[in-house]
Amino acid sequence: MIVLTNSGGVAMTNCFLIADESAKQAVLFDAPDHTTGPLLDEVTRRGWDLAGLWLTHGHFDHFADHAVVKERFPGAQVLLHVLDEAKAQHPDLQTRLFGLPFRIPPVKPDGYITDNQQLMIGAIEVTVIHTPGHAPGHVAYHFPREQLIVGGDLIIGGSVGRTDLPDSNHRQLEASIRRVMALPPATRLLGGHGRSTTLEQERQQNPFVKEALENE
Repeated sequence: MIVLTNSGGVAMTNCFLIADESAKQAVLFDAPDHTTGPLLDEVTRRGWDLAGLWLTHGHFDHFADHAVVKERFPGAQVLLHVLDEAKAQHPDLQTRLFGLPFRIPPVKPDGYITDNQQLMIGAIEVTVIHTPGHAPGHVAYHFPREQLIVGGDLIIGGSVGRTDLPDSNHRQLEASIRRVMALPPATRLLGGHGRSTTLEQERQQNPFVKEALENE
């Protein structure tokens, strides 16, 4: 498995490209504005098939470049949880709310992901974990054999996703944190912003994670 990362856009959001190099198949996780280009170049350079753009949730900074991805790789399947479809289909509401200086085309998902759904990148197994709280349709992508999780904005290296947005819910966020923290402690966490970490590091150092675990 190869993991490539690029970060950028107005919210300095992480974008991950994960590939099974033997199968020459890759998937992009999230698509921040003005950020996906270098990773798409790598897909082309290495001769990989970009099978999909799998979104963690429907906040603009995680899907703004989706049209760029589709233009270059029309066969890439855009996957999203149905509970965040409305936000992704009406990005103008978010662009006005945050005063963004650019337009984001609406997302038309090619499919919907559900809790505990099993996905594949070549021979790499991926399990979808529904982790609402920051957003109702927020999900994480767990790679059990590789002890890796693409966590979106659930746990963000010393912090957690904000819950002051119109459709966020702090109690749900804490329940989702507890569910993810039940995974093996050595699991590497690739968050939506900031540096990579491990679940054990977050258990020891993240005050918001500690609070969530105490509130169980």
